[in-house]
This record gives sequence, structure tokens and C-alpha cells, in this order.
Amino acid sequence: NSIIRINPNARSLALTLDQERQAEGPRGLLHGIPVVVKDNYNTVDLPTTAGSVALAGFMPSSDAFQVTKLRDAGAIILAKANMDEHAFMNDGLSSLGGQTKNAYDYTRNPGGSSAGTAVAIAANFASIGLGTDTCGSISIPAAFNNLVGLRPTKGLTSVAGVIPLLDTDVTGPMTRSVKDLAILMDVMQGYDTNDPAT
Repeated sequence: NSIIRINPNARSLALTLDQERQAEGPRGLLHGIPVVVKDNYNTVDLPTTAGSVALAGFMPSSDAFQVTKLRDAGAIILAKANMDEHAFMNDGLSSLGGQTKNAYDYTRNPGGSSAGTAVAIAANFASIGLGTDTCGSISIPAAFNNLVGLRPTKGLTSVAGVIPLLDTDVTGPMTRSVKDLAILMDVMQGYDTNDPAT
């Protein structure tokens, strides 16, 4: 139960990006790389629910700043990941996606609230992913699923277009290696006019 929704356009996006790479070269190190994003990041082509049945049909009018940055870098938003409902708690349970299971042992806690992202990466559904963190919501599921996660300093990454738990929330990367995390952070960090903290 790590995934709430798969992007039905992922294959066609991948084909288009492969053709672009052949014709013009890669946009950067994320060109054609599949990414899962926690389901509190706004995406114009997929509902954004924060794991809640109350938001099951919510279609945002614009992408979150981080989603735009990923798309501009050539990454493919493969799926929206399950999460603790409204990012509240730390065990990966939501009314829309059910109980996320730990990738290595179904009887163990997967961590939260970014459990779906962590489990999806650990299960090799995608190479990298985005979580959000108020108080351990990236580092805990990363640790529980043998990944690398980073809770950036507030203001290093924009939270514009993300359904928040608190105003102290940050957006951050989750990967299988420190090198991949550094590559993803290079894309994520930066100034956003819609987030004064940046």
C-alpha cells in the first residue's frame, strides 16, 4: 500500500523524454528518472489527497513548486505515494490508501508520515522520491526502510503547493544513496517567490 495513484501518462512521458535526449541531449542528471511524490504535493495531472478520502477527487490548478522543478529537470512523476493522513502521525496509515507496510518486514512499522515514498523507493518502484517533514517524517521512514533521507533547513526548499501539517514543514528528498540524495537536493533547493522562507 505504498502507492495511492499511478500516473497513467508515465510511459508516454518517458518516450517523449527519451526522444528529447536523443535529439538534444539530457536536461540534467534527472532526465527520464522516475520519481514518486508524497500525496500532499500538488500535481495538475493527478489528484492530491493528503491520504484522505475527503480530498479523493481534488485536482489542483497548478503543480507544487518542487513538482515543477522535477518536471523541468526531466524527471517523470511516476506515482503519488501513500502517507499518514494529512501528515499527522508516524505509521503510514491513511483513509484513502490504507496501511503502508514496511518494505522489509510487513510486521514492522514503515515510519511516517512519508511512509509511502520510503517504501516505494525501497521496493524499487522508483529511484528517488519526495517527502515532507514536520518532526521526523522523512528521517524516520527513511531509516525504517534502509534509505537516505534529509530534512533540509527551513527555507532551503520551497513548500509552495504542498498541503501542510504545520508552518514548520519542509520538503525533502529520499533516496537509496547519499549521491542520489545530493543530486536531488541540487534540483530541489532554491528561491521561490511564493515561499517567503526561501
